[in-house]
Amino acid sequence: MKKGNYVHYHCSFSSSTSEEEDELQEQTEDCQDPGVMNEDVNGVAQLPKTTQVVFEIHSGRPVPRLCEPRHLYGVSGHLSQTLSRWPKECEVIPEEIHHIDWTSPSPEPFCIPESEKWPRYQNVGGGTLVYNSQAGKELYFTGSRPGGNRSPLSQASIPLSGPDDTTLLFEGRFESANLMSAHRIGQFDYDLMLRPDLYTKKHTQWFYFRVRNMRAGVPYRFTITNLLKAASLYEKGQKPLLYSEEKARAFGVGWHRVGYDVSYSRNECFYLGLPCFSLSWSLVFPYDQDTCYLAHCYPYTYTKLWAYLSKIERSPRLSSFCKIRTLCRSLAGNLVPVLTVTSPSRKCGECEAAHKPAIVITARVHPGETNSSWVMKGIMDFLLSDTPDARLLRDAFIFKLVPMLNPDGVIVGNYRCSLTGRDLNRSYNSNLKDSFPTVHAVRTMVHRLCEEREVLLYCDLHGHSRKQNVFTYGCERAAGRQLHERIFPLMLSKNCPEMFSFQNCKFNVQRSKEGTGRIALWKLGILNSFTLETSFCGSSIGQQKGTHFSIKDLEMLGAHFCDTLLDYCDPDRTKYNMCIRELQDSLRQETTLTLAEAPHSDNVSTSGSNSSDSDGPPAHLEALQMINRKKSMKSKKQRDCSCLLRYKDKTPEENKDSDVKDGVRKGKYTLKPLCVPQHMLRRGKQEAPLESADANRKMSVLYLVFDNEKGSVKSKSDYLRHLMAGYIRSRIQMGLSNTLSGLDLGPITMPSGAPRKANQLSGLGRLACGDKRIWRLSPVQWRGSKLHPAPFTLPGMTNRQGEYRTAECKRGQWHGVVKDQATSPDRKSEHVIGKP
Repeated sequence: MKKGNYVHYHCSFSSSTSEEEDELQEQTEDCQDPGVMNEDVNGVAQLPKTTQVVFEIHSGRPVPRLCEPRHLYGVSGHLSQTLSRWPKECEVIPEEIHHIDWTSPSPEPFCIPESEKWPRYQNVGGGTLVYNSQAGKELYFTGSRPGGNRSPLSQASIPLSGPDDTTLLFEGRFESANLMSAHRIGQFDYDLMLRPDLYTKKHTQWFYFRVRNMRAGVPYRFTITNLLKAASLYEKGQKPLLYSEEKARAFGVGWHRVGYDVSYSRNECFYLGLPCFSLSWSLVFPYDQDTCYLAHCYPYTYTKLWAYLSKIERSPRLSSFCKIRTLCRSLAGNLVPVLTVTSPSRKCGECEAAHKPAIVITARVHPGETNSSWVMKGIMDFLLSDTPDARLLRDAFIFKLVPMLNPDGVIVGNYRCSLTGRDLNRSYNSNLKDSFPTVHAVRTMVHRLCEEREVLLYCDLHGHSRKQNVFTYGCERAAGRQLHERIFPLMLSKNCPEMFSFQNCKFNVQRSKEGTGRIALWKLGILNSFTLETSFCGSSIGQQKGTHFSIKDLEMLGAHFCDTLLDYCDPDRTKYNMCIRELQDSLRQETTLTLAEAPHSDNVSTSGSNSSDSDGPPAHLEALQMINRKKSMKSKKQRDCSCLLRYKDKTPEENKDSDVKDGVRKGKYTLKPLCVPQHMLRRGKQEAPLESADANRKMSVLYLVFDNEKGSVKSKSDYLRHLMAGYIRSRIQMGLSNTLSGLDLGPITMPSGAPRKANQLSGLGRLACGDKRIWRLSPVQWRGSKLHPAPFTLPGMTNRQGEYRTAECKRGQWHGVVKDQATSPDRKSEHVIGKP
């Protein structure tokens, strides 16, 4: 398309996607009449503003054609629909990042603890800034587009001074990366800071970034300084991962463990009131001027997932029993695929297919737990294979697989949250469908499955950052201590003894975890509802003890998971009954041991997360609440508390200034709300200390008139005479002057308690009013009348000071009562103001 001096071409495979809609909206704003070719200033024809027609340039002429229809379910043939959509403020480099899949032929051992050769670093934040990428400047998510920000890419790394400059060139603006800044401390020593989850201020654990311009054979030292977890698997021997592009081209070697002198310790920094921890390690790069990547765990990106799914759609054999559909779109508009794997119902018929049990497996609700994607890949590879066990599973079950529940977080490099700034695995009970569309879609899908057929098992795949091995969290009924929920994990431990630890499994339902998928779907009636936790590090049991998990190990775990399904549903109940007896024996031993060690037990949490980390509304709703906090509606209890505490502990000067800020200023007078407990009005109490006010008690609000120029107050009778005179004048102006012929406006004497009816006032009893609502109106009601606002003074009324002020606030003194200063200084009476 042509606009001004720029020509935009649409390729033949373009379709009416959200990306094109954004471009058309930006590039055709000057079109005057949609559907008609217009002439711009230079006499060049402009194209009509539309999203249904794509114009191709042939021989300098635009040729229109209709957009290709979107695929109703799948995404084959529409590459633009699977492009990663980024928040529109994020900068993204144009290079495509690709890594080969490779597994080390020998197990990779843990890091052996050695003597501390590197001193504990204290001067965090010093050195020379060599990389700075401040992504996510917005407080909340506002929009997305493929490729992120369309502005020219900024220079995040400092330029090299020459070929001899040994400064490393860092980069963290690509898919799933999250490096925020880097400081050069020494010649080969660097301090790094990770970007928190987008639109949050925490969750720094996952890391993934690129380095260039290194020198071979030189020991480099890297220190990540803004980690927030007090415990880490790096203390138990975990090593970081390295990927060298030169080594991959030369030897076909992919991700492998590197590093020595790995340490994890607390530093002197604090963030949000919490202490920060540093992860340090040393390594030697294998090649000069190489391009290397460092990561916390094996990356598995959104682009890699769609490359895997496209192979399935292109295969006639696989697509016959594996259907790829779109579960929903994420908050940023990324597609969330769901795979339905089952044998076609040609032989058994639709009736028999309707009775197939369903099995639901999800992964990557936490984007930084990439090992769960490799376990899911192992499950998908096994189910799509041509082995007899795979065919038996497809014949017996209907599998619903959601391989990536949080694609937005995966794309931007988050560790735990989505673009709402909240943990999706605490939001399964939320009704905010637009904020949490993926978990809402999963819950709806499972609910419909439960209505149609039996859901035999639900499993959510996760990664764990504090414990070794593989284990599960399950749900168990407290009454009777039923053991059927533990059978599947016990069978999995027998099929995968080198990785899975049944002793680390837990079966309970905590109130703080009720928003997780495991508990929320268990309450729908799914007996076997689990969270499968896989360690970021490795195994501490069996023959693989002391070694890291490789990609092959994670994929084999998925295969063992499928094999355990066959054992669990085997018509021969020998294995099932054997597990029941074993669980009964272990339960008796556990009960005896618990009773013996109860006085010495300590409740040390080994959970990999804190369920309170992501409490609260989504980030955009929280920001909206902050903007409209003054305009937001409050409950009566909140209004009462705010009124009582408004003038507490303030000097007269501060109160005089706050009169203008908090009150309704009209001339030299200010209206102030005064709250008095209703129980004091009913019982006629004379004093009510502010500190003893109960927020749960009902309050009455009375607006008092303050004189901003004079700081004294007369007697209560003077104030009430002024108040009633203004009230009577308002009634006169409303057309009731004929009823005031015999009214005496002389001094009004009041009892100590506030009157409940108007006929108790002197002279007001002769008011022959036809409107019975006159005496029922409170001062707040008649002052706020839209017909005529109540005046503040009445001409002809005089007193010793000429003006009125209800109270004079002093630090540490009364509030909510009126002191009668007409009496002598030695004797001051206090009266509670009530509703006239």
